[in-house]
Amino acid sequence: MLDVGLTTFMILATSLVMLMTPGLAFFYGGLGSNKNILSIMMQSFVSMGISTILWFAFGYSVCFSGDMAHGNDFFGIIGNFNKAFYHGITPSTLYSPDKRFPEYIFIAYQMMFAIITPALITGAFINRVSFKSYIFFLVLWQIFVYYPFVHMIWGGGLLAAWGVFDFAGGITVHATAGFAALASVYFVGRRPEKTEPNNIPLVAVGTALLWFGWYGFNAGSELAVDSITISAFLNTDTAASFAAITWLLIEWNTGNKKPTFIGLMTGAVAGLATITPAAGYVSIYSSAVIGVIAAVGCFMAVKLKEHKGWDDALDVWGVHGMGGVIGTICLGFFADKAVNAAIPNGLFFGGDGWLLFKEIVAILIAVVYAFFFTLILFRVINKFIPVRVSEHVQTVGLDLVHHGEVARQN
Repeated sequence: MLDVGLTTFMILATSLVMLMTPGLAFFYGGLGSNKNILSIMMQSFVSMGISTILWFAFGYSVCFSGDMAHGNDFFGIIGNFNKAFYHGITPSTLYSPDKRFPEYIFIAYQMMFAIITPALITGAFINRVSFKSYIFFLVLWQIFVYYPFVHMIWGGGLLAAWGVFDFAGGITVHATAGFAALASVYFVGRRPEKTEPNNIPLVAVGTALLWFGWYGFNAGSELAVDSITISAFLNTDTAASFAAITWLLIEWNTGNKKPTFIGLMTGAVAGLATITPAAGYVSIYSSAVIGVIAAVGCFMAVKLKEHKGWDDALDVWGVHGMGGVIGTICLGFFADKAVNAAIPNGLFFGGDGWLLFKEIVAILIAVVYAFFFTLILFRVINKFIPVRVSEHVQTVGLDLVHHGEVARQN
């Protein structure tokens, strides 16, 4: 029998995660230049359409059909095609006997993760990549990076069988996207000129939508309504808040010694990204500490990027990539079996260190693979479609040249 309460909760969580992609578009759109507001926002919105089509055709199936335990996936790396085009699934098909909500909702919930993950990458190469090449990148990166890691960790694949944990996407979403972003910066190179944010209030709107949607992102990942759901919900807000204020204080006492609104919002997003892999596995006290660690670690990563001259325009690597790495490693220290009996204790709670070791190995595999595959993928695409636009196009702006429209009329 259908669990009406749980079904309603999962519909709400799915809707919240869906809202994050428009939120990301606003966040990036406000940080970009006047000439490229629409192009960067369109890269997020187009993912909603293309990723949904891919998910319908075979994405859901290769992520969540088959597992290592039954030997019906492909070497624990990718699933099978048994559920391609949602074959055999009807609106009345329940997700599982103990989680009695329709599988359709799980399909939609996980699809929202697939939509936003490649969209995160776009902030790194704003103003430099052609729309046509991005479309090919979007499709191929999902198939060869995102889908395998989802299956390996969340679909009963190789890493899950080994004992790797990732509550809501520190590895599968943020680390893979963040290091793919760094690889894209290496490939496309630097902008002729760096630009200032065109609309900070728009960044604030995007931050608000991301923060709001993150409650569904993290709390919904429990796929139930219980004490773990509540912990994940409150941990999400706590880590974000501690990270935002820590970032503000660091910024206030370094550099130009001024507390900026963008710094406050960047710190919040860093905290949200960092708590994601640990949200349902750690205590509220640990989430506060993780928030502080997130701000310090991600702030240092951004400063390293600036020192090295890497033109990651919107700090995707420093915030999302390193946030995912830091959060995954923190899980190995702060995991608490008293919060969630599904995970062994971390090192700070009497664990033997094996969880920390496995989390470090998994995150290393993810970032190395995502980085080098992205480099190779851009090189392959570039042989058929020029990836980097000309300096003339960058000067005029991608909005007008590629899309024939502008966000604002003079």
